[in-house]
Amino acid sequence: MKLKVSCDLHFQTSETSVLIFMLRPFRGCQQWVSHESFTLEPCLPIMESTDSLGNACQRLLVSGGDVFIRTASEVLVDAQVDVQPGAEFVEIQHLPHEVMPYLLPSRYCESDRFGDLARQITLDASPGYDQVGKIAAWVTENIQYLPGSSEFPLSASEVHLQGHGVCRDLAQMAIALCRSISIPARLVVGYLYNLQPMDLHAWFEAYVGGRWYTFDPTQNSLQGGRVIIAFGRDAADVAIFHQFGVGCVLNSMDVRVELLDN
Repeated sequence: MKLKVSCDLHFQTSETSVLIFMLRPFRGCQQWVSHESFTLEPCLPIMESTDSLGNACQRLLVSGGDVFIRTASEVLVDAQVDVQPGAEFVEIQHLPHEVMPYLLPSRYCESDRFGDLARQITLDASPGYDQVGKIAAWVTENIQYLPGSSEFPLSASEVHLQGHGVCRDLAQMAIALCRSISIPARLVVGYLYNLQPMDLHAWFEAYVGGRWYTFDPTQNSLQGGRVIIAFGRDAADVAIFHQFGVGCVLNSMDVRVELLDN
């Protein structure tokens, strides 16, 4: 399916600030970017780089006033998500080198604290994909998905105590549980077709059966139509924007996903 995705941002700055964005769709990973535009008002120099995880980053110096950013892309993606019940657990000694960071505890995914709970959740599941499925289902049933309920990232421990969160929070809870039983898992941010309410979205992937598989504890069924922007260990790696300096405020953000062709 072909989707047109866009994100409009309006910042108001009162003094010099540096902004770092992750707004351009990821290249590869079962998606093809056929057209892309990046508009900046006023016209200012912008530097682009690729971080250690392969995500495209844009860096901008602003000296005050209003800044408008609009990014839009047309992307070919799968209409359905690959599933593989029974896909086997990959022993740690056989994991690819690049997958290893997604096995360790991180700032928002304290996997070293959830081993007992994860083993309880997955007690009757076959090692691998089926364990991840049990974990995703447990998060869906036990952590309430409340869009707009948190303005900053919460750790998995905080989400577990609170009992509710935004998409990012539920994904990080599931990631911590997966890693606690030695299944690599990573956070994904991007767009989801027909998401309600519409916003940028977060889900997670787990490495089983020799590849990454998609899981989304915020959705009753695993839907396709996903445009990936970035991957990371947790929210610290994949923030859509960082601002450095005082006097910089995000006034508005408008996200749209439109179906162009089935």
